Parts: sequence; structure tokens; C-alpha cells
Amino acid sequence: MSGSYDDSVGVEVSSDSFWEVGNYKRTVKRIDDGHRLCSDLMNCIHERARIEKVYAQQLTEWAKRWRQLVEKGPQYGTVEKAWHAFMSEAEKVSELHLEVKASLMNEDFEKIKNWQKDSFHKQMIGGFKETKEAEDGFRKAQKPWAKKLKEMETAKKAYHAACKEEKLAVSREANSKADPALNPEQLKKLQDKVDKSKQDVLKTKEKYEKSLKDLDSTTPQYMENMEQVFEQCQQFEEKRLRFFREVLLEVQKHLDLSTVASYKNIYRELEQNIKAADAIEDLRWFRANHGPGMSMNWPQFEDWSADLNRTLTRREKKKAADGVTLTGINQTGDQVSQQKNSSVSSYEKTSYGAEWSDEETNNPFSSTDAQAESNPFDEDASPTMEVRVRALYDYEGQEHDELSFKTGEELTKIEDEDEQGWCKGRLDNGQVGLYPANYVEPIQ
Repeated sequence: MSGSYDDSVGVEVSSDSFWEVGNYKRTVKRIDDGHRLCSDLMNCIHERARIEKVYAQQLTEWAKRWRQLVEKGPQYGTVEKAWHAFMSEAEKVSELHLEVKASLMNEDFEKIKNWQKDSFHKQMIGGFKETKEAEDGFRKAQKPWAKKLKEMETAKKAYHAACKEEKLAVSREANSKADPALNPEQLKKLQDKVDKSKQDVLKTKEKYEKSLKDLDSTTPQYMENMEQVFEQCQQFEEKRLRFFREVLLEVQKHLDLSTVASYKNIYRELEQNIKAADAIEDLRWFRANHGPGMSMNWPQFEDWSADLNRTLTRREKKKAADGVTLTGINQTGDQVSQQKNSSVSSYEKTSYGAEWSDEETNNPFSSTDAQAESNPFDEDASPTMEVRVRALYDYEGQEHDELSFKTGEELTKIEDEDEQGWCKGRLDNGQVGLYPANYVEPIQ
């Protein structure tokens, strides 16, 4: 046997069977595929962790934005508190999703990375040690049988060629008998050709049958050796499959927040805060603080006093009420108890406390009240130097006055960040709008 013998040269693959020469390569390739699948699974988990992080950031930003809007808006009382509970829920859920991201990267990702490193050993010449061992094992097991197969194929071709030659010689001889132009010597040569071809058929047939018998005798050992190497590859693949199953179950546990006690508590608390909203209590509070239940310094007869240089108007008396004890104010018991039980609300910052005068109407639904409400997105009139910035994350505008951009996209900041964390900018296509300040960085 030559050391440079190639077991696949000169052998035609007649089927797709594993037992055919060279078809073990699919089993060997599976080892390389296992390494690639480890990398694919790591990339999959890494992308999911990034999604968890972005979602957590969006929840936090959403909660911050709407907490400010609700605080500055006209909602009051227990319903305002219930509304704020949604922002608290978002902040707590954001923390849980950051924990999920950390578990995916610090536990699952690292576990796959370490297993891949321990299971696949790279060679200096390229490829993996495990792949080469499987390749060498199959080649060694198949080499004797492949050599016998090659000999059998050669004998078969020789036999078939002899049969073809015999048929041709017989045909020529038969045609020559009907040809009167041929002399006896030529006829004898054709007859000798037929005899020789028949002998060649017998010899090649005998050799073909012998080579086939030799091949059959080596087949059981060939199958046993191939089975042994294949079983080793199966065991290696079984370890990978079982490891993948184990990792996927751990990923499922990290993603399934329904099994986390704190997650359940978040929504139990949210439900309690919503159910605690009491319309009657809020109406009672509004009546006591902004309705008929409020105290009133009703006009009374006042003697002229020389100490006073002028007479206070109703508006001025109201302004001075914070620092002066006024007399003659009558309150009902219901009004006093309502004021004691009233809750502090951001609604007190709205225009319902507008002062009464002879020239003004006290209509809470008038257009002047609507105009007096603060807009969290009012633009700062102070000039700002334009600065080029680059987007750190994707952002999709939620309102008509917000910009949308992709990670890496450049735009121009035309106004500085306000107290709510928003900047005003201009895209390269000329569109002007608002965007979150922490979504971009200045271009150096």
C-alpha cells in the first residue's frame, strides 16, 4: 500500500449512501457546523440582551417624560396618584429588564463561549483538532475497502469491455460468411478473433468475480470500523445537543418574568393604586380647594381710619391674606373638615387659583385658563450656537414635532437641552423638531 493512496480516485459514487466512498464527509462537516452554531447562538443571545437594554432605557425615558407631564397637567387627587403608578411600574420593570440583560450576557453568553472554547481546539494549520481526528478515523476505516472497491471496478470494466469485443467479433464473423470476396485466410483470422475474445471474456469474468468476492469479504470489517468512528462523532454531537438544550432552558428562565416574585408584586401594587382612586374623594377635595367650599372674605362695613391712607380693594385684600389675619370670615364645619382632609396635588399649580376681580370672570373652562397652562415643550427663546451631533441609538418620533433618526446619523443641534431633557435639532433634509438629548453625542 502506498502512503499517498487516495481512496476516492477512480471510484464512481453510485448513490448518496453513507457507505459510499467519501460520503462520511457530511458527518465530519457536522463538527465544524457545531462550532459555528455556538457562535450563532451567542450572537442570538447578544442581540436579545441589546433589545432588553434598549427597552429598559425606553421605559425609563417614557416614565420620566410622562411623570413631568402629569405633574404639570390639570389632573389631581387620587386619580393623579393612580396615573403616577404607571410610571413607577415602568421604572421597576425597566430594572428587571436590565437584570435580564445582565443574566443573558454574564451567564448564558459566557457559558456558551467557555463551552465552545473547551470543546473545539484550533490547530496551527487551520481547522479544529476534533474535525481532523474524525476525518483521519474515517479515512483509515475506509481505505482498505475503498482499495478493493477500486480493483473490483477495474475488473468489471475489463470484463464488460471483453464482452463488447466478443459481440463485435461474432458479428464480423457472421457478416464475413455472406461476403464472397473474402478468402479462407481472412475468414480464419476472423474465427481466431472470435475464439480469442471468448477466452478474454472468461478470464476477465473470473477476475471480476474474484475481486467482487474479495470486496465482499472485507465489507463486514469495513462496516464495523466505520460504525465505530461514526459513533464517536455521535457522542461528540450528543454533548453539543444536550448542552444547547440546557442553555436554552436557562435563557427561558431568565426571560420568563412571570416567575419572578418582584414582577408579580409590581402589577399587584399597580392594581391596588388604581383601585384606590376615589372619584368622590377627588370631587370633595376640588370643592374644598377650588369650589364653593373655599373660604371667602365677604364684604363688611368698615369704619374709616385715619391710620389708613387709602382703601384696599378686594384684589389687594386677597393678596395680603397670606400675612394678615382677617376678621369676619365665616366657615361651615363641612368646609373646615374638608380643608383638613385635603391632599396636596400638582393641580394647585394650575390656574384655578386665579384671583377674582370686577373685570374678570371666574370660568374654569375659559380660553384664558387654557392658554395659561404650561407647555413642557415650550421652546427656549435664547439663541444657541449650532452644534453637529451624532445619534447613539435609533429614535422614532412619538409626536408630530419630534424627529426620527437612526444610529450613526448626523444632525444639527440648534437649541440646548431644556429641563425635561429635550433638544431642538435639524436633520440634513431640513426637518426641524425635538429629540431626547441623551440619544446623541457631539461630533469631535
